[in-house]
Amino acid sequence: MFNSTSGNNKKRVPDWLNSSLWSSSPPPPPASPSPKSSPNDVVADRGVKSTPVTSAKSSVQEAEESKYEPPAPAPPKVAVTAPPAVVVRAEAPKVEAQDPLGSQGRYYSSKEDGARSNVDAVADTASEASAAVKVSSPVSAARPASSAAEDISRQAQLLQELSRKVINMGELRRLASQGIPDGAGIRATVWKLLLGYLPCDRSLWSSELAKKRSQYEHFKEELLMNPSEITRRLEKSSLKNDELDGEDKGFLSRSEITHDEHPLSLGKTSIWNQFFQDTEVIEQIDRDVNRTHPDMNFFSGDSSFAKSNQDSLRNILIVFAKLNPGIRYVQGMNEILAPLFYIFRSDPNEENAVSAEADTFFCFVELLSGFRDHFCQQLDNSVVGIRSTITRLSLLLKEHDEELWRHLEMTTKVNPQFYAFRWITLLLTQEFNFADSLFIWDTLLSDPEGPQETLLRVCCAMLIIIRRRLLAGDFTANLKLLQHYPPTNISHLLYVANKLRTHPAG
Repeated sequence: MFNSTSGNNKKRVPDWLNSSLWSSSPPPPPASPSPKSSPNDVVADRGVKSTPVTSAKSSVQEAEESKYEPPAPAPPKVAVTAPPAVVVRAEAPKVEAQDPLGSQGRYYSSKEDGARSNVDAVADTASEASAAVKVSSPVSAARPASSAAEDISRQAQLLQELSRKVINMGELRRLASQGIPDGAGIRATVWKLLLGYLPCDRSLWSSELAKKRSQYEHFKEELLMNPSEITRRLEKSSLKNDELDGEDKGFLSRSEITHDEHPLSLGKTSIWNQFFQDTEVIEQIDRDVNRTHPDMNFFSGDSSFAKSNQDSLRNILIVFAKLNPGIRYVQGMNEILAPLFYIFRSDPNEENAVSAEADTFFCFVELLSGFRDHFCQQLDNSVVGIRSTITRLSLLLKEHDEELWRHLEMTTKVNPQFYAFRWITLLLTQEFNFADSLFIWDTLLSDPEGPQETLLRVCCAMLIIIRRRLLAGDFTANLKLLQHYPPTNISHLLYVANKLRTHPAG
């Protein structure tokens, strides 16, 4: 067992981190912290199931956690638009000690149940500098006036930047990295710019959007059509040709049905053979879409609005799978897609909201381009695969907090793959409530180095800010803690993650 004071060869925690996390008196706790979802996902095709465990915090642990807040006010947390309605289910956290990249294959544990914030943000007009927020759940606490004032100021600055003829991307990234206030569709527009979907030149927006949206409709017509419909159209076309030739035929003769058009054809170019191969992927997409954020009426329920949103998610994932045969669909992509579609579909601009499916598709492709190798099982052990990325996270922790790294990986033998696999592949969408995830994504998408570098720093910060509990825990306790990450101050988490960039270990 490694003692935190033994040996001089271990790197000490940097002074800035000590003073930030533990040297000050703890601030008063929030009135009503937002509870987190608990993972409850069964992967049918892999046969992997999360095992429920009971986790309780003692008063000593609660007092210890309160010490993790910064001594001075950290960058304030920005209110974000959360789901319109919530079904609260109190379930115990799940813990899974199986290697997600082991012999049984890859799996993603999705948090389908749990309590989430229930804030319905009402979008204001572009001329107003503040958003009107309607709180419909006791989970959501009132935000301090100072934080609201900073939101108003930042929103005004963002609106001013977005009104320029040519957007200054450097300034936009700087403002967005601090959190994007709700209202006026700001987050939707900023995300489209950060992901490269909209050009910097505002005069090109209209033509670019029209071109991309038309292209997506063409993809849908070509890729979502049933082979029966294709055959019917071929028959209709043949009839028109016969009429032009003066022939009186009302059906396709057997000789006119090509081999590739026959339902029993096994040819690689057969539209029916490809259709049957796609069926398994589509069934997996259907299962995952149906269990995407079941606690949000936006995605789940019997309303026509929820059904329409589910259809859009399904269409995007199927089109992506068919256009990318090397990756196709991997379980968990639906969780990355959901925040994008939610933001774009909630745009107060009606034209943009109606075209949210097309806009989301291209932004999803762009976002996934930086992480696509994580979803390719054949690349798991390569230098660009998920194992390599998890190793980089481990080395980052060792660089900034070697004592914690030794305790986790050498003493308690907690393999980073047990928790970091889901953190990284799903971009932290399952570790925090939906509103907090949007706030984290503001920072991830704003980094000019790319989302992955910022993501690794945020993951490392997640370990550091709960280091005392981890250093006091054994294998079981630490695994439970990391697979069911405790509620935390997101602004402070991002503050520490940024410090890992500005204060390299040395």
